[in-house]
Amino acid sequence: MERIVKQNLLYDFYGELLTEHQKEIYGEHILNDMTPSEIAADHGITRQAAYDMIRRCNKILEGYEDRLQLVHKFLKTKEKVKEIHTLSQRILHEDKEQMKNDIRQIECVSNGILEDL
Repeated sequence: MERIVKQNLLYDFYGELLTEHQKEIYGEHILNDMTPSEIAADHGITRQAAYDMIRRCNKILEGYEDRLQLVHKFLKTKEKVKEIHTLSQRILHEDKEQMKNDIRQIECVSNGILEDL
């Protein structure tokens, strides 16, 4: 997964667990694509302090993901839902026997989602 997408997902899932100051600095970097220099100028801190805060927040959020696996579960469920969508679209254009097979497959995939939750 692309680093920026991963950072955004981690922030979306775990950002509220950061302190207000951490959310502000890290959010500007992730959501507004600001550099440590730009963040430093806006907050009256050094570029190094902004850079260190960004790295620290990355580690904190990755630690949450290592323990809780919410992003991993979300992405896994998203793939299963895509598979269900593809199968349901295919059903609309198939004969009855193939339709039964696809419905059974949809049932298996949806059961897998329910088990994961």
